[in-house]
Amino acid sequence: MKMARTGENIYRRKDGRWEGRYIASYGPDGKAKHRSVYAGTYAEVKKKVREAAVSQPFPAGRKKKADQSFGDAAAYWLDSTRLRVKESTYVRYRNLISTHILPRLGSYPIGRIDHEMMESYAAALLACGRLDRQGGLSPKTVRDIMTVIKSVFAYAEVSGSCDFDRIRIKGDEKDMRVLTRQEQKRLKDFLLAGTDPPKFGVLLSLYTGIRIGELCALRWEDLDIAAGTLRVRSTMQRIQAADAGGRKTKVTTTSPKSRCSIRKIPVPGFLLPLAESFRVDPEAFVLTGERDTFAEPRTMQNRFKSYMRQAGIADANFHALRHTFSTRCVELGFELKSLSEILGHADVKITLGRYVHPSFDLKRENMQKLAAAGF
Repeated sequence: MKMARTGENIYRRKDGRWEGRYIASYGPDGKAKHRSVYAGTYAEVKKKVREAAVSQPFPAGRKKKADQSFGDAAAYWLDSTRLRVKESTYVRYRNLISTHILPRLGSYPIGRIDHEMMESYAAALLACGRLDRQGGLSPKTVRDIMTVIKSVFAYAEVSGSCDFDRIRIKGDEKDMRVLTRQEQKRLKDFLLAGTDPPKFGVLLSLYTGIRIGELCALRWEDLDIAAGTLRVRSTMQRIQAADAGGRKTKVTTTSPKSRCSIRKIPVPGFLLPLAESFRVDPEAFVLTGERDTFAEPRTMQNRFKSYMRQAGIADANFHALRHTFSTRCVELGFELKSLSEILGHADVKITLGRYVHPSFDLKRENMQKLAAAGF
């Protein structure tokens, strides 16, 4: 039999049929017992596997109480997520478990892991959680780890030993890089001088706030030049191959990170003639002009840094364009609900808390308004 897809237990049989295997139960020794479903096409058998797995979220015969090790519980939980989350999310969960969680918690009976132990564990991750022990993990990474552990507890039906809601992961937030107005003008002038498709893509991100993965996945059919709109419906990223043990990576194109990220954005008018000059085959990628050749996020990150150096601007990551777009919009008095939808956020609070960074120039202008009012 031949494996059909990386990360899935689905195979093409010699007789032409497709076979999918799923965990139906666990024996007394804890080993998984599989069952198979069959269909004429890959899509049909994948649907059958999903339906069978969902109908058994906690297979019979598995240990679920205090004598089960956390490592076993984590393995069962991870296996259960495989058909419910995107491959990139599954790989992220797997890496957090194997790298940071199992070495410390894997052998502990899950029922003996209590609140005090979790607080100490979180503190240790913040202080010296890096693999080289030369520093701590970021607060966001530690929060992600604690979320995974909490999910494993819930899946194993173990409660009462730890109140995860009382564990607060605090840390200094990194300053978000936002281009000043002068830097933005310098970058714009550089990109408009001898513009090519990659430079046009950077301009598009600077003036619409789209993410680097969304830009890389963009095809010309997503740009309606007559209507002056941009449709975001896909994102591209490089991830570890699910079954390669972290040794291989691949580029994937999937739906955006959330339903709200699928959106339509008005495009500033000065970009439309540029778009018209570069537009080719509707199915071609905007950044390359070809159907089967793309520019992945890592490539665009490197190009962007090169553009910044050539323009004489201090270093910044590509995501600074999204911060800059958001900040300029707020400075110009954008209605926040509209800005939130343009950015693809589910809640205005995310826009305010994560991407809105008023410049010192705006603060100065507001203070001058206060003085001019005569108070």
